[in-house]
Amino acid sequence: MPLSFRSANVELYCLECRARYRPEPLLYKCRRCGSLLEAKVEPVEPVVFSGKGVWRYSSLLPTPMAGSEPVTLLEGQTPLIKAKRIAPRVEAYIKLEGSNPTGSFKDRGMAVAVTLGKAWGFWSAIAASTGNTAASAAAYTARAGMKCLVLLPRGKVAPGKLFQALLHGAIVAEIEESFDEAVRVAERAAWELRLYPLNSFNPWRLEGQKTIAYELFEQLGEEPDAVVVPVGNGGNIFAIWKGFAELKDLGLISNVPRMIGVQAEGASPLVKAWREGSDPVVEEPSTIATAIRIGRPVNYKRVLRAVRESRGALVSVADSMILEAQKALAAEEGIGVEPASAAPLAAYEMLVNEGVIDRGEKVVFVATGHALKDPSVPLHYRIHRVASIRDLARLLE
Repeated sequence: MPLSFRSANVELYCLECRARYRPEPLLYKCRRCGSLLEAKVEPVEPVVFSGKGVWRYSSLLPTPMAGSEPVTLLEGQTPLIKAKRIAPRVEAYIKLEGSNPTGSFKDRGMAVAVTLGKAWGFWSAIAASTGNTAASAAAYTARAGMKCLVLLPRGKVAPGKLFQALLHGAIVAEIEESFDEAVRVAERAAWELRLYPLNSFNPWRLEGQKTIAYELFEQLGEEPDAVVVPVGNGGNIFAIWKGFAELKDLGLISNVPRMIGVQAEGASPLVKAWREGSDPVVEEPSTIATAIRIGRPVNYKRVLRAVRESRGALVSVADSMILEAQKALAAEEGIGVEPASAAPLAAYEMLVNEGVIDRGEKVVFVATGHALKDPSVPLHYRIHRVASIRDLARLLE
């Protein structure tokens, strides 16, 4: 069913061969070369930011015509907190995406993707997930009155995220294989069972996520010098880059910030591809940062383009560094994040020492998920046993 959009011309295009397509509900790969398609939104009226949340930027989003109301839980407009202690050599800010309704940045993309899925007439959706996508997809399909099927790798999803998916009424199915296999199953099931796919190969989801860039521009009053993002499947760093590129095209900013992606050492296929030119594959990814524990990132071409065109970088950090950064954010800044969200800060000293970011630059660290997303992590922290007031006094020494 063709859709009409408000205040914009909307189409899909291929980054590789430049083929162009009219939007269709299950069209996300180029029919000519097989590459993932991107959405192009060209406003036909003056761009105005008004309203709340992600839909504040509706003039730059694929917003369906009247009669198809946006699906929203008032996601977006998350805090941007200036750091006081943790990154003293730069002007550092933390973008607190854990303040979204289900506790992660995924809500931005789900608001747009689910809105379009409902407008196209779908009553059921599917998503493979390491956790946050499942939680968000379940919440937004519930809001839209749709059924949601989520595929999870057995035993590899943080309990808090699994609970959210179940709480919001999703049909939860586990497979014995990895997340990457779950994505392949979800893609096949979308076609064979006519389910609306909600993974980040869906270009409409990334349209919602690009609003992080719009918000940073509004909150700072200008573009930052660099944006540091945890990277798993890679859709978010591309979406943020895309948002800034659009702001530049509109003449609202002068430069696109350098996009810097951070992976965990045990799950860093994109870092390998960036440094060695090798295939972006890690057969058995391993990291405490479950949100970025992905071995075959479906968005790898998107990531490499965003990093290359912004003159950015891709780096990896050890799990021990991620845990230390998570502690520092909480203990020194009062900001609680899940492990993946601490990866950008974990890379801070490395990025400064290697000249990737310079002293005095304005740098945003994107914290993608709330601390309570992964309640298993406290097992790595020390809890004291006391029997008297004297024991308590010793702890304060």
